[in-house]
Amino acid sequence: MTEYRWERDSLGEKAVPKEAYYGIHALRAKENFPVSGQKPHRELLWALGVVKQAAASANTAVGLLPPEKGEAIERAAAEFASGRFDDQILVDVYAGGAGTPLNMNVNEVIANRALEILGFEKGSYHIIHPLEHVNLSQSTNDVFPTAVKVAAIKLVRRLSQAMARLQGALQRKEKEFASVLKIGRTEMQDAVPITLGQEFGAWAEAVARDWWRLYKVEERLRQVNLGGTAVGTGLNASRRYIQLVAEKLRELTGFGLARAENLVEATQNTDIFAEVSGLVKTAAVNLAKIASDLRFLSSGPRAGIGEIRLPAVQVGSSIMPGKVNPVIPEMVTQVAIQVMANDVAISQACAWGNLELNPFLPLIAHNLLTSMEMLANAALILAERCVEGIEADWERCEELLHRSCGLITAFVPYIGYERAAEIVKEALGKEKRVEEVLLEKGLFTPEEIAAITSPQEVTTPGIAGIRYFVQRKTAKEGIKDGSELSRKDLARQAPGDD
Repeated sequence: MTEYRWERDSLGEKAVPKEAYYGIHALRAKENFPVSGQKPHRELLWALGVVKQAAASANTAVGLLPPEKGEAIERAAAEFASGRFDDQILVDVYAGGAGTPLNMNVNEVIANRALEILGFEKGSYHIIHPLEHVNLSQSTNDVFPTAVKVAAIKLVRRLSQAMARLQGALQRKEKEFASVLKIGRTEMQDAVPITLGQEFGAWAEAVARDWWRLYKVEERLRQVNLGGTAVGTGLNASRRYIQLVAEKLRELTGFGLARAENLVEATQNTDIFAEVSGLVKTAAVNLAKIASDLRFLSSGPRAGIGEIRLPAVQVGSSIMPGKVNPVIPEMVTQVAIQVMANDVAISQACAWGNLELNPFLPLIAHNLLTSMEMLANAALILAERCVEGIEADWERCEELLHRSCGLITAFVPYIGYERAAEIVKEALGKEKRVEEVLLEKGLFTPEEIAAITSPQEVTTPGIAGIRYFVQRKTAKEGIKDGSELSRKDLARQAPGDD
């Protein structure tokens, strides 16, 4: 049979399980906010534990806590940060109160563990009190935003590392596929030639931008309002504590944290979280685009584009034998959609703060930290279980390149746009390659076509084949330097001038 202890707050008394580390405030929150069944993010709980540890250390150092009590609270806070007491957190992520219910829950757990360390029974708050000792010199309003920033720094580092990992995987494929010539596509229609390596290189460059933006935004998260207490004025916190607590937190985390210059401003405003979320969303946008492209290029395997083969990692159908779906890109797309949705919620929550405090920090914290964790996981999985195992179907790339009429663009400088359009129309009507029609009409020789359509010529800046015609004309006319030959001269030279 469960034994209980009685705890009291300003609203009355409640029976708390005797062996529980949580207390009356956590129980009230559990009763008041049975919303989602989701607990606060693990990294937020870690950060709250570290903040409490730093506060206890600072309070002890300036003489506000007796060493024995201070050391017990520090030890209990460190154990809480490790995750040992996560099951004692009862507060739903969407609890009202700007994070106060969670802060109270954490205070209770740390206080009761500290009492246990000192050899007292849980609930002996006349020895160590959750608010008077664990929460000494603090307010939810400086503890919670600081913890969110500390947790965000940890996760933004992980996300930036994941993006760097993906960037590297894409760059390796860029080199591997550098000589795979294929048809480019714009608006889902055939365009001009491109190499498969250039496509992977473009994705790598987009991811590289995301990595850099996320790496740099950590600087904006390092300014914390710890020491500002309720509204940033530092009421009930000694000057010595305020000067020391951020230093203690910096030592514990290893992060380059500093006290914000304007603690009132740092307590009022949450735009930094909107900024970070915006960059996370931007990374999600790029990953969604890459995932979409991978699905498109691997479609088939026989009735689609099929220019690349994704690693087969999951049986794809309960009814169609042998079917394998692009499940990794599909997962990435879903994560990206959720991150974008989270960004909308974060933006609105940041905008709807009131005067000296934003009461919607729990939602901001949950969505931001969840987005960073999910996107980091998705980027790593995309790199390791998809990109690294992608293979190119060289024959399919070549087949589709020559079936399309995109190569005609390379001949426009020589025969003009209108004539080229007529060639395309005839090629499509007769189901022939444009090269065949050009040969049939005697516009170009096989050697000229080969020179114009070589992979190097059609995938680099300039007029394709120009060097070939310069060399031929200078050799024919005895010109020492062909650099001054005009485009018109070369155009007249190309169509059957021999």
